[in-house]
Amino acid sequence: MSEGSCHGPVQALVLAGERQGGNALARALGLKASVFAEVEGRRALERVLDALRQSTSIQSGLLVGPDCSDAAIEDVLRPMLADGYFRWLPPAAGPCASALSGVAELESLPILLTAGDHALLTSELVNDFCLKALAQPGDLIVGLVPYALVKTRWPQSQRTVLRFRGGAYCGANLFLLKTAEARKVLFFWQQIEQDRKHPWRIARKLGGLSLARYALGWLSLDQALAGLSRKCAAHIGHVLIPDPRAAVDVDTLEDLALANEVLRNE
Repeated sequence: MSEGSCHGPVQALVLAGERQGGNALARALGLKASVFAEVEGRRALERVLDALRQSTSIQSGLLVGPDCSDAAIEDVLRPMLADGYFRWLPPAAGPCASALSGVAELESLPILLTAGDHALLTSELVNDFCLKALAQPGDLIVGLVPYALVKTRWPQSQRTVLRFRGGAYCGANLFLLKTAEARKVLFFWQQIEQDRKHPWRIARKLGGLSLARYALGWLSLDQALAGLSRKCAAHIGHVLIPDPRAAVDVDTLEDLALANEVLRNE
């Protein structure tokens, strides 16, 4: 592990900015920001902030976005931040740039990074992930949910699936930045993000051979993370999360319907 690791109280960094061009969910619902979508009567962002407040692992937090230059957004956001537990920072141009801005603002580590539309997040999920991630070696730890758990719980749900030799996984929008070296991963991914409309550039940066092995089903999760760690010059580890709810964020109408269904049935 790199120098500068820290195992003190965790700070939370919540990304709630909109991508350039806006969000289809926000447009469909007539909202100023997609994180304001109501999930069983409460805004998605409010649910995320409350889960983090109630977690015994989280000391304080920073919310990056949404853009408060719109007075209507500020009016909705103000009550969520009234207790001072979370500070607000304007979003940068894209998720990675916003994350880097937030990390610089928080200064100290470790930092739990998550998304403002993670409406099914609970304090128990946060505590479990932080406990396991702090015990793992690495500069940045990513949370993954075994796809089999998600498929069993919601067979009809369409999720983004990472398929490796030996297993398939869904992202959980939970990352623990443990050392200063973790910023290298964000810088690297920012380059990937900027090239998202140019697949050949992404392939060159990630390594064509690795992508070919992934496409053929020959690449294991450990091999993928080891290769990405080499590209970033930082050690990336992972934690498996046994709760399929961690794989659900609310950025489409279908996901909103699923989140409502889950909460109604709890």
